[in-house]
Order: sequence, then structure tokens, then C-alpha cells
Amino acid sequence: MTSQPATSTSGRLPGWAIAIGVLLLLAGLPLAAWLDLRNLAEGSLRLQASDLNSVITSVRSYYSKNVVGRVLAHEGDTQVIHNYADVPGAIPIPATLSLELGKVIGEQQGNITYRFVSDYPFQGRAPHELDGFEQAALKQLRADSSQIINQVSWSNLNGRVRLVAPVLMAAPCVSCHNSRPDSPKHDWKVGDVRGIQEIIVDQPIAKNLFSFKYLMSYFGIMALAGFSAVGWQHRQSKVIAGMNRELETNNAFLAAVSMKISRYLSPQLYKSIFAGEKDVAIQTERKKLTIFFSDIKDFTATTEQLQPEELTHLLNEYFTEMSTIAATHGGTVDKFIGDAILIFFGDPETKGVTEDALACLRMAFEMQSRTAELNAKWRMEGVEHRFQVRMGINTGFCNVGNFGSTDRMDYTIIGAEANLAARLQSIAEPGQIVLSYETYALVSEVFAGHSLPPIQMKGISRPVVPYVVDGMRASGGQVSNLMSEHAPGLDLYLDPSLMDEAQAARTKVLLEKAIATLEARPKV
Repeated sequence: MTSQPATSTSGRLPGWAIAIGVLLLLAGLPLAAWLDLRNLAEGSLRLQASDLNSVITSVRSYYSKNVVGRVLAHEGDTQVIHNYADVPGAIPIPATLSLELGKVIGEQQGNITYRFVSDYPFQGRAPHELDGFEQAALKQLRADSSQIINQVSWSNLNGRVRLVAPVLMAAPCVSCHNSRPDSPKHDWKVGDVRGIQEIIVDQPIAKNLFSFKYLMSYFGIMALAGFSAVGWQHRQSKVIAGMNRELETNNAFLAAVSMKISRYLSPQLYKSIFAGEKDVAIQTERKKLTIFFSDIKDFTATTEQLQPEELTHLLNEYFTEMSTIAATHGGTVDKFIGDAILIFFGDPETKGVTEDALACLRMAFEMQSRTAELNAKWRMEGVEHRFQVRMGINTGFCNVGNFGSTDRMDYTIIGAEANLAARLQSIAEPGQIVLSYETYALVSEVFAGHSLPPIQMKGISRPVVPYVVDGMRASGGQVSNLMSEHAPGLDLYLDPSLMDEAQAARTKVLLEKAIATLEARPKV
């Protein structure tokens, strides 16, 4: 018997609540991603607008101060020279404008650097230092000036973008450069690459990382929920493991107890109760049963001649063997009454009235055979006294079920038919099986027998005609007579139906030797 694992609902969320929570968390992922993309787009637009506003403001301020302001402040001719700051009313050339404008933008935008460099500086001016990327870009642009070259690099948590565009020589630039004596080159042509214009933008990754605040918050909540779920599952697994250990202990205890209880019940009744097929309640049914009753002849005299311990051992071994045989044939052992055994067929399991009666007869034959074997075994162990068993079988209606009180009940049968089985046993000779007419009518096609004088039974108005079983009918209609005889110096049980040709021949030789031994016995 085992108990089903118990489930605890304390501290547990219902399944639908967990499912809704999971769906909400999953639905939050695209929402968080959309919010972050919108936030990133808004931030990028704001940054671009701010940078563009700063550049325009810087250009306007620079142009207002160094171009328009100087022109307006000088009444004479305006010169366009690189050292315009030294000449009143002069304005910067485009290259100078670009260089100084880059400084202004760099001062206003800390993450933006502007470089206007060339590998052909004018005489008297400091040469520009070009790194490897700038030199390679300048070379590529002079080969194809239509392209724009960029480079992206990462250092720790900072990203850098470098964008290089060519500075092309226009017609005024060509005329100026080719005519000036301090120019490093006098063969410039329109469209030549004078140098490069480079914009460097540095962007810390942390700045972009925090643009995904909604997604990071979502993942944080998910991580917290995940850790909480893992912790909860771990706690639940420990609780369940403890419950399982307790259940295993309880199951082992209940299995041991049920095994002990089964010793007090017939196998069929034990199975019916623990399988839930029968209720443990005071209730009975009226059924047609085949009742078996056996008794050991002169058992009272035997008890006086054997020690209690030896008698207990023999009786327990006898009951054990008989109970095993009864269970094999489907009989329900009702009770042991001293040396008597009460067994019935037809409840709680039945194969039909005829099959129940036949099973009972086969059981009785096997019991007689096993009793003879036990007597021989005990004689070899030095036990002189033998068990001589008488058996009675009757078929009829009885009340079967639980009798007793709500505190203590007994599964048994009650009725005159049970008493008749006991009375039939009492008129049987040792080794005989006596049947009522009702039982004999059910088994007469398989077993042969002869009638005895009618007997009167208390509670039954009609005379009862007993039948002694002679043996089993063979396939050709012959009767295989059963012989059973027990006396001082003799234990004989002969059932030819159980023998093959070799066993029958050997038994015949043994019986002839037994006859010869009897004839040679000294006359007293």
C-alpha cells in the first residue's frame, strides 16, 4: 500500500497567474525596444540639431567678427591674405578660414575635431603632421577624388569616427597658388587635391548605452524576476524534496504495516480493500458460494501427545501449506478454527458457480496430496503422529460480508449452508472428501462419486444425501479412483490421475513390494 504524493498550495501561485505574468514579461520586450529606439532616435536628432546649431553659431560668429567686422571697420581696399590679422581690413583666405573655423568648432564641441591639412604647406609656415590614416586617405583621394573615406575605431568604451573629404583646387585657388612665390607648387590644375578636410567625432559608448534605458530596465526586471523564480524554485524543490523524503518514510511504514495486516486477511480480501473495490463498512450480500470445511481427526488426542512448541510448529506449517493451495485455486480463507479450516469460493472474486465448485474440488485433492507429503516429511523428522484430514464441501446461498461493530468487524459467511459443510466433514472418513448433492451435481461430469445414507440437518427440513468423491473421470469415461488410508505403520495416498505411465509403473512395483512385505510379516 502506498500513499499518493501530497501537494502543498501554500506559497504557490496558480498556473494561470504565472502564465499571465510570463506573457506580460514577453510583451514588454518589444515595448521596451520600441521605447528605446524612439528615445535613441530623439536623442540622435537632438544631438544633430545641437551640433548643427553650434556649428552654424560658430560660423556666424566667426564670419561676423573676422570677415564682416573687419571689412566694415576698414574704409580702404579689402585684402584676402592668410595673415589677415596683421593687416587692417584684410580677410582670411579660404584655407585660413577653414583652419580657424575648425579651432572654433573644436572649442565649442568637445567631441568634434576639425582638421584642414595638406602635404604642400606654404614656405615659412609650419608643416602639417599627417598620421598613417591621413596619408593613406590623401593618396586614395588623389587617385579618385570622388570618394569620401571614413574609419571607425574603438578604444575601451569610446568610439571614434574619422571622415575625410578632399580639398579640391578651384580656378581662383589655382591662379593664386601658381602665381605666389612662396607656394610649394606652381603647376596646380583645377580639380587637383590640395589637401584633406577631416572631421573626427568621439562618442563614449556609455552615452549610447544609457540611451537604451527602457531595454536595460526591462532586462533588469527580467533578471530580477529570473533570479526570484530560480530562488523560489530552489526553495520549492527543497520543500518538495523534504516532502518526498517524508512520503518515502511514510510509504515504507505503511507498506510494512499493510504487509503485516495482509497476514490477517485473505489475499482476495486484502486486494479488494486496498484497491478500493470494497468498503470497510458493515454490509453483507447474499450470494451462492461453494463452502469448504476441513478438520484433523483425533486432533485433541494428538495435542495431548505432543509438546506445545512442536504442535504449534506442525499446525502452522500445515496451515501455511493449505492457505497457499487455497490462494492458488482462488479460494478465500475465512478463518482457522482450532485445527479446522473454513474456505469459500465465489466472493470477492468468482468465475461462476460451476467453476467455483470445480476449483474447490481441485483444491481439496491437492490439499490431501500435500497433507500426505507433510506426514511423510514429519515422519522423517521423528514425528510419529500424523494428520488425518476430513473434508466437506457444500454449495448454496449464504450471507457474505462484514459482520461485527464499527470498531471491530470480521469478513465471513453466515448461513445453514456453511453449517452443512461442517456436518459433511464430520461424517467423512480420514482422507475422504464428502460433497452435498448440490455440489456433486455441479462437478459430476469431472469427478466421480457415490452416495451415502441420507442425514438430517438442523435447520434443513429435507434429508441431505452426501456423496463421497471416488476420483476424477478420465477422458475415456473411466474413473481414476482416489485411495487415501492412514493407520499406524501406514500412510497411503494414491491418485492415479496425477501420474504418467512411468510413475504408474514405478508405483505398481512399490505396491507389489509392499504386498510382499506384508505377506512376509511374522504371524503374531
